[in-house]
Amino acid sequence: MTKMYGEERRAYLLEQLATAGGPLTGTELAKLANVSRQVIVSDMTLLKARKEPIISTSQGYLYLEDRKERIVSRQIACVHRPEDTASELKIITAAGATVKDVTIEHPVYGELTANVFVSTEQEAEAFIEKIRKANAGYLLELTEGFHLHTLTAPNEAAIERAIVAMREHGFLIEDQES
Repeated sequence: MTKMYGEERRAYLLEQLATAGGPLTGTELAKLANVSRQVIVSDMTLLKARKEPIISTSQGYLYLEDRKERIVSRQIACVHRPEDTASELKIITAAGATVKDVTIEHPVYGELTANVFVSTEQEAEAFIEKIRKANAGYLLELTEGFHLHTLTAPNEAAIERAIVAMREHGFLIEDQES
Protein backbone atom coordinates (compact mmCIF):
# COMPACT_ATOMS: atom_id res chain seq x y z
CA MET A 1 0.00 0.00 0.00
CA THR A 2 1.25 3.47 -0.80
CA LYS A 3 1.65 5.90 2.02
CA MET A 4 -1.36 8.14 2.61
CA TYR A 5 -1.20 11.60 4.11
CA GLY A 6 -3.43 13.68 6.37
CA GLU A 7 -7.10 13.81 5.47
CA GLU A 8 -6.92 10.92 3.02
CA ARG A 9 -5.43 8.68 5.73
CA ARG A 10 -7.96 9.79 8.37
CA ALA A 11 -10.86 9.10 5.97
CA TYR A 12 -9.38 5.65 5.30
CA LEU A 13 -9.02 4.98 9.05
CA LEU A 14 -12.65 6.01 9.67
CA GLU A 15 -13.78 3.61 6.95
CA GLN A 16 -11.72 0.78 8.45
CA LEU A 17 -13.12 1.40 11.93
CA ALA A 18 -16.71 1.78 10.74
CA THR A 19 -16.63 -1.53 8.84
CA ALA A 20 -14.48 -3.58 11.23
CA GLY A 21 -17.31 -4.99 13.31
CA GLY A 22 -15.19 -4.63 16.44
CA PRO A 23 -12.19 -2.84 17.88
CA LEU A 24 -8.93 -2.40 15.94
CA THR A 25 -5.66 -1.80 17.77
CA GLY A 26 -3.39 1.11 17.00
CA THR A 27 -0.82 -1.37 15.70
CA GLU A 28 -3.36 -2.94 13.33
CA LEU A 29 -4.42 0.48 12.03
CA ALA A 30 -0.76 1.52 11.63
CA LYS A 31 -0.09 -1.54 9.45
CA LEU A 32 -3.20 -0.90 7.36
CA ALA A 33 -2.26 2.76 6.78
CA ASN A 34 1.49 2.12 6.48
CA VAL A 35 2.37 4.60 9.25
CA SER A 36 3.67 4.43 12.81
CA ARG A 37 1.43 3.73 15.79
CA GLN A 38 2.15 7.25 17.04
CA VAL A 39 0.67 8.70 13.82
CA ILE A 40 -2.46 6.63 14.50
CA VAL A 41 -2.67 8.00 18.06
CA SER A 42 -2.47 11.54 16.66
CA ASP A 43 -5.06 10.78 13.97
CA MET A 44 -7.46 9.29 16.51
CA THR A 45 -7.07 12.37 18.72
CA LEU A 46 -7.89 14.63 15.76
CA LEU A 47 -10.88 12.52 14.74
CA LYS A 48 -12.26 12.48 18.29
CA ALA A 49 -11.83 16.27 18.48
CA ARG A 50 -14.01 16.45 15.35
CA LYS A 51 -16.69 14.54 17.25
CA GLU A 52 -16.25 11.29 15.34
CA PRO A 53 -17.81 8.47 17.43
CA ILE A 54 -14.52 6.74 18.21
CA ILE A 55 -13.60 5.45 21.64
CA SER A 56 -10.47 3.80 22.97
CA THR A 57 -11.07 0.46 24.66
CA SER A 58 -8.77 -2.12 26.17
CA GLN A 59 -9.08 -4.05 22.88
CA GLY A 60 -8.41 -1.08 20.59
CA TYR A 61 -10.28 1.73 18.87
CA LEU A 62 -14.01 1.26 18.32
CA TYR A 63 -16.37 3.17 16.03
CA LEU A 64 -19.78 3.50 17.70
CA GLU A 65 -22.10 4.83 15.00
CA ASP A 66 -24.30 2.90 12.59
CA ARG A 67 -25.12 0.10 15.00
CA LYS A 68 -28.11 -1.55 13.34
CA GLU A 69 -29.42 -3.54 16.27
CA ARG A 70 -31.21 -1.94 19.20
CA ILE A 71 -28.96 -1.91 22.24
CA VAL A 72 -30.33 -1.73 25.76
CA SER A 73 -28.23 -0.41 28.60
CA ARG A 74 -28.36 -0.47 32.38
CA GLN A 75 -25.96 0.56 35.13
CA ILE A 76 -25.49 -1.82 38.04
CA ALA A 77 -23.73 -1.39 41.38
CA CYS A 78 -21.20 -4.07 42.29
CA VAL A 79 -18.77 -5.01 45.02
CA HIS A 80 -16.13 -7.72 45.09
CA ARG A 81 -12.43 -8.36 45.63
CA PRO A 82 -9.95 -7.63 42.83
CA GLU A 83 -9.28 -11.35 42.38
CA ASP A 84 -12.98 -11.85 41.53
CA THR A 85 -12.85 -9.52 38.51
CA ALA A 86 -12.35 -12.28 35.95
CA SER A 87 -15.26 -14.21 37.42
CA GLU A 88 -17.47 -11.09 37.36
CA LEU A 89 -16.68 -10.36 33.70
CA LYS A 90 -17.28 -13.97 32.67
CA ILE A 91 -20.62 -14.09 34.55
CA ILE A 92 -21.85 -11.00 32.73
CA THR A 93 -20.64 -12.06 29.29
CA ALA A 94 -22.01 -15.60 29.71
CA ALA A 95 -25.44 -14.00 30.18
CA GLY A 96 -25.11 -12.31 26.79
CA ALA A 97 -24.29 -8.80 28.02
CA THR A 98 -21.29 -6.55 27.44
CA VAL A 99 -19.44 -4.71 30.21
CA LYS A 100 -19.22 -1.28 28.60
CA ASP A 101 -17.37 0.54 31.39
CA VAL A 102 -16.48 0.75 35.06
CA THR A 103 -17.11 3.78 37.27
CA ILE A 104 -15.95 4.54 40.80
CA GLU A 105 -16.54 7.45 43.14
CA HIS A 106 -13.07 8.67 44.09
CA PRO A 107 -12.78 10.79 47.27
CA VAL A 108 -10.60 13.40 45.55
CA TYR A 109 -11.33 13.21 41.80
CA GLY A 110 -15.04 12.43 42.03
CA GLU A 111 -16.54 10.10 39.47
CA LEU A 112 -13.98 8.24 37.36
CA THR A 113 -15.08 6.11 34.41
CA ALA A 114 -12.97 3.85 32.22
CA ASN A 115 -14.01 1.98 29.08
CA VAL A 116 -13.94 -1.80 29.32
CA PHE A 117 -15.97 -3.17 26.35
CA VAL A 118 -15.75 -6.86 27.20
CA SER A 119 -18.38 -9.02 25.45
CA THR A 120 -16.99 -12.56 25.53
CA GLU A 121 -15.13 -14.88 27.87
CA GLN A 122 -12.06 -14.59 25.62
CA GLU A 123 -12.18 -10.77 25.81
CA ALA A 124 -12.52 -11.05 29.60
CA GLU A 125 -9.42 -13.26 29.76
CA ALA A 126 -7.51 -10.86 27.48
CA PHE A 127 -8.54 -7.89 29.65
CA ILE A 128 -7.36 -9.64 32.84
CA GLU A 129 -4.09 -10.63 31.14
CA LYS A 130 -3.52 -7.05 29.99
CA ILE A 131 -3.98 -5.79 33.57
CA ARG A 132 -1.60 -8.49 34.82
CA LYS A 133 1.08 -7.79 32.21
CA ALA A 134 0.93 -4.04 32.85
CA ASN A 135 1.11 -4.71 36.59
CA ALA A 136 -1.86 -2.33 36.83
CA GLY A 137 -4.49 -2.20 39.51
CA TYR A 138 -8.25 -2.25 39.13
CA LEU A 139 -10.24 0.92 39.79
CA LEU A 140 -12.27 -0.97 42.41
CA GLU A 141 -9.12 -1.21 44.52
CA LEU A 142 -9.49 2.53 45.20
CA THR A 143 -12.98 2.07 46.66
CA GLU A 144 -12.79 -1.15 48.69
CA GLY A 145 -14.37 -3.09 45.83
CA PHE A 146 -17.35 -0.79 45.23
CA HIS A 147 -17.96 0.16 41.59
CA LEU A 148 -20.55 0.57 38.87
CA HIS A 149 -20.73 -1.12 35.49
CA THR A 150 -22.75 -0.06 32.48
CA LEU A 151 -24.04 -3.22 30.84
CA THR A 152 -25.28 -3.30 27.26
CA ALA A 153 -27.06 -6.08 25.41
CA PRO A 154 -29.27 -6.65 22.39
CA ASN A 155 -32.27 -7.15 24.70
CA GLU A 156 -33.52 -6.75 28.28
CA ALA A 157 -33.46 -10.52 28.85
CA ALA A 158 -29.66 -10.63 28.60
CA ILE A 159 -29.34 -7.76 31.09
CA GLU A 160 -31.73 -9.52 33.48
CA ARG A 161 -29.77 -12.81 33.18
CA ALA A 162 -26.57 -10.93 34.03
CA ILE A 163 -28.19 -9.27 37.05
CA VAL A 164 -29.57 -12.57 38.36
CA ALA A 165 -26.17 -14.25 37.97
CA MET A 166 -24.38 -11.33 39.66
CA ARG A 167 -26.88 -11.51 42.54
CA GLU A 168 -26.34 -15.29 42.88
CA HIS A 169 -22.57 -14.75 43.18
CA GLY A 170 -22.96 -11.97 45.76
CA PHE A 171 -21.44 -9.31 43.47
CA LEU A 172 -24.55 -7.12 43.14
CA ILE A 173 -25.36 -4.25 45.51
CA GLU A 174 -29.10 -3.74 45.91
CA ASP A 175 -31.37 -1.57 48.01
CA GLN A 176 -31.95 -3.19 51.37
CA GLU A 177 -35.45 -3.10 52.83
CA SER A 178 -35.44 -1.92 56.46
